[in-house]
Amino acid sequence: MSATTPTARIFSSDNTAATSPEILEALTRAATGPALPYGADNHTAAAKRRLSEIFERDVDVLLVSTGTAANSLSLAALTPPWGSVLCHRDSHINTDECGAPEFYTAGAKLAPLDGDDAKIDPDALRAAVRRKAGDIHSVQPSVVSVTQATETGAVYTLDEVRNLGAITEEAGLRLHMDGARFAGSVASLGCTPAELTWRAGIDLLSFGATKNGTMTADAIVVFDRSLTPELTFRAKRAGQIPAKMRFQSAQLDAYLTDDLWLRNAAHANAMATRLQDGLKAVSEVGLLGTADANILFCRLPQQVIDGLLADGFTFYHDRWEPGVVRLVTSFATTEGDVDDLLDAVRRYAS
Repeated sequence: MSATTPTARIFSSDNTAATSPEILEALTRAATGPALPYGADNHTAAAKRRLSEIFERDVDVLLVSTGTAANSLSLAALTPPWGSVLCHRDSHINTDECGAPEFYTAGAKLAPLDGDDAKIDPDALRAAVRRKAGDIHSVQPSVVSVTQATETGAVYTLDEVRNLGAITEEAGLRLHMDGARFAGSVASLGCTPAELTWRAGIDLLSFGATKNGTMTADAIVVFDRSLTPELTFRAKRAGQIPAKMRFQSAQLDAYLTDDLWLRNAAHANAMATRLQDGLKAVSEVGLLGTADANILFCRLPQQVIDGLLADGFTFYHDRWEPGVVRLVTSFATTEGDVDDLLDAVRRYAS
């Protein structure tokens, strides 16, 4: 068994990873000398240029400090208070945002839908976009939100996103993408960011970066730029227009330079695949779904769970049914980290 450090045994979340060195260096450079406040600085302009290049069109960008802010502000700009947000039952906005979308939308209702691998079922969506439409006694279907990658680690294919986009457009609704792990999805599919977003009908993207190397920088990428004025006022009102925005922008600029974001994501995905392949060889382990990105669910015997916890490994194991655990890799996970976990699983399973 190779030598490990305590942090090398953390498989609970990619939020536990540190910050990419390139981003720390960019922050140090941004800290030298003055810069105009509230996003009027050169770093913010550079980050917006890079995102426009990556998405192959002019986009507007709002820098925010959390994914919760990105999701909630996006949905607030797309949904009236009497509207509903059609999302998967297991989506992050439905299970892990503590009511923030409802708060920021001034009361819009989340309407959860079913589907395998935490993906919205197209037939369920076709029914939901028509349900009580025009009925003054009911909230009105207003926006569809898809999570990419999903909370189970699955990734919507291009055709799946396009299909949901077509259903949404035909119904006259808007389409939002929660891209907390967007980089991992792009790396997994091998497609372009444009193909996975606006070319498939996405109006607003919550562009996650914190899980993949930045420190405090996520973003809202605006493809329908008519939404920008309202989003800007909402962001200010929510305390998401920082005076020293350059420190967020410098992170995002470095994150997008030389494909750091895709290299980090590809590595995290590869570590999840290595973990998945190793667990397949342990007969006592039951894999649940497929790790398209960097999240893996499996069923472990209780003695294995207890042994791993005693060894200092951390992972979520008490949020679902007994024996079901979630293992998450990150850009900082090493092959040695994965192999140490696999060695421990084999030891306690035998």
